[in-house]
Amino acid sequence: MQLLAVDIGNTNVTLGLFDGDRLAGSWRATTARDATEDELAAETARLLALDGHGLDAFEAVAVASVVPPLTATYARFVERRLRITPLIVDAAALRGVLDIRIDRPAEAGADRLINALAARTEFGGPAIVIDLGTSTNFDVVSADGAYLGGAIAPGLGLSLEALVGYASKLPRIDLERPPHAIGTNTVHAMQSGTVLGYVGLVSGLLTALREELAQQSPAGSRVTVIATGGYTHQPWLADVPGIDHVEPDLTLRGVRYAWQALRAGAEVPR
Repeated sequence: MQLLAVDIGNTNVTLGLFDGDRLAGSWRATTARDATEDELAAETARLLALDGHGLDAFEAVAVASVVPPLTATYARFVERRLRITPLIVDAAALRGVLDIRIDRPAEAGADRLINALAARTEFGGPAIVIDLGTSTNFDVVSADGAYLGGAIAPGLGLSLEALVGYASKLPRIDLERPPHAIGTNTVHAMQSGTVLGYVGLVSGLLTALREELAQQSPAGSRVTVIATGGYTHQPWLADVPGIDHVEPDLTLRGVRYAWQALRAGAEVPR
């Protein structure tokens, strides 16, 4: 069965068309929080058409979203125009599929749970997923495959927007690694503080999380670290030590694993 997996994030909406377990295509568009059903239909059709697909290319739709108003609008579009009842993936839907060991499971973003599910399914535990997007999420999977929580930090783009927005004399810059940590002009100084500072933030948090997770894991367990999200294409990611896999489509695959498990009425195999 062909599935359209939809990941609605704060910055981008990402679509993935699965033919069985194969990702046949993926597309990314800017999140428009106030989009109407018709606008979502037109945008979805336009993205699929880029690679010769239409709105009749799939038989099922699964949606993971962190933008509640857009979740409801997307569901209405799918139901009314495509005559498909979409699966909305959230903590409640994943009960029995993923063991969520945090204080208030309902508060966990769908993207974080889906990333944990995908990491558990593909790499096993213990594992840490770093999702480099609007925020930088660190999601931790135990040795026995449970979601333990993690950390949330401002994303690189968000940090730069805040800096430029509140410091009127600072210009907008490209998020590139500067030639030196000691910036000799404003642009290089900002790139040092944002890009190299961000690398330090990611590296430091990853070290702390890995140490805690290793202490909770059986002796000899190795923590696998997977990076995903919109910034995985950036060359400075190679400066973050300890990343084992870079998987830009991990979240989309997680949506499919959730849909597959719920459709079958059974837990995703580990």
